[in-house]
Amino acid sequence: MNFEDLALGWREALLGVVALLALYVFVVYRRLRRLRNAAAASAASAPVEPTPIPGMPDLIIGPGAAAYAEAAFPWNEPPDPVADTPSETAAIEDSRLLAAEAEISELRNEVAMVRGELAALREEVKLKVERVQATQHVAPVYGDAMQMAVAGYDAAAIAERCGVARAEAELVVALIRNREGTEPTMRER
Repeated sequence: MNFEDLALGWREALLGVVALLALYVFVVYRRLRRLRNAAAASAASAPVEPTPIPGMPDLIIGPGAAAYAEAAFPWNEPPDPVADTPSETAAIEDSRLLAAEAEISELRNEVAMVRGELAALREEVKLKVERVQATQHVAPVYGDAMQMAVAGYDAAAIAERCGVARAEAELVVALIRNREGTEPTMRER
């Protein structure tokens, strides 16, 4: 028996999936048709009673249309409070206006806070760009030494790793310290 002749490729698999999908659609269609026929038979045998539309008691509709009648208010939102007098209507509108003004002032405060944070971030980025530009203008031999000094390494570690003299490494550390206006760290002492 040769099993290579029984091997399926992707085309055969795709045709099989399409056939199964068509069979499924056919079965679902038959079931829905049977349900619709059963519902029509039960509706035909039941007596027809007129149904009033919610919110409009004068208008009467049949049983089939009652399922499609709209509700008095949308279900996704609560109904608006009903005011009996013009003063109550004005009070409701004033409370809505005050709530909207409070929300607007809160949003304005948040925007001001975000603007302050953005300005601080811009300053920080500006300082970092200046540091990078300063290290780029240095000779390539001292570029790594400058970056290590900015990171906080002491002169001995810089001299050993970058292959420069100890005095040159101390000079680089002093330049960085003077530019930043900081005191020497514990690693530098």
